[in-house]
Amino acid sequence: MKLSIGIVGLPNVGKSTLFKLLTKQDILVANYPFATIDPNVGIVPVPDERLGVLTTLSQSKKTIPAVVEFYDIAGLVKGANQGEGLGNQFLSHIRETQAIVVVLRVFGDPSVIHVENSVDAIRDFDIIHTELALKDLETVEKRWKKLEAEARGDKKAAKNFEILKQVKAALEAGKSLRQFRDEEIVKELALLSAKKELILLNGDPEEVTPALVEKIKARGADYLVANVALADEIPELIRKAYEILDLISFFTTGEDETRAWTITKGDKAPQAAGVIHTDFEKNFIRAEVVSCSKLVEAGSWNKAKEKGSLRVEGKDYVVQDGDVIVVRHG
Repeated sequence: MKLSIGIVGLPNVGKSTLFKLLTKQDILVANYPFATIDPNVGIVPVPDERLGVLTTLSQSKKTIPAVVEFYDIAGLVKGANQGEGLGNQFLSHIRETQAIVVVLRVFGDPSVIHVENSVDAIRDFDIIHTELALKDLETVEKRWKKLEAEARGDKKAAKNFEILKQVKAALEAGKSLRQFRDEEIVKELALLSAKKELILLNGDPEEVTPALVEKIKARGADYLVANVALADEIPELIRKAYEILDLISFFTTGEDETRAWTITKGDKAPQAAGVIHTDFEKNFIRAEVVSCSKLVEAGSWNKAKEKGSLRVEGKDYVVQDGDVIVVRHG
């Protein structure tokens, strides 16, 4: 599974600085709006200490971490839906991402200009979500007439049209679409306001107001306070993204390579096998499984088997975070 996350925010809130730290790519970071005029895409390894331990244990030639794909787009501004600024042009680039990181500036450094001429994270929060909602309304309206016509003679289309009516009403009322996330029509349209989101408050904890936290909680979003200028705070962002998306990692390890694989919490062994190779899911027979900690404690695959730590699991086994797996297939 490819984990992809879109980074959105107003100009000069730290998006490009964050992206540069995440990806270590030499993109333009400048103290003026619209320094990022093309969507930047970066592949970022997921930090996981277990990978190194397993690599040492297996004396693997290669170590391949799980990765996150980050999309950084030009800063949004008020009125983006009417052509203001550049960000609106690039929102389509994050339509297929699984989640959005909304970067809000809470740091007060006066040497960094703010497009709204003052630091007010609550105002910025509202601007971002208004622009996302207006973009979604545009998408809904494009689909509206065709789906309305289809609904006259098709039960499935009729159900989708009813959901679309509710979605439109919610967008116009400025409400979250999180309750519609699993609806077929919402997934089809990849509506931005329905995506899981993580609010990244760029600054220090003492700069975060209780009112802002209440606003975020009311929306049902998770948040993280981090100074994006500090590289050591960035891994927490990736870990938090895994948490809000209900993702976990399992491992394969051997002399050739040790590798982390990303799956959704609750996936069963055949689904996990399919992430390695689609044929493995179709021809799945069983999986040999041991937790990473038990394998390291035993010292080798054979010793884990001798100790009874290794289990043989069938098609109904729900893979756990940190499982080390060998797939047997036909």
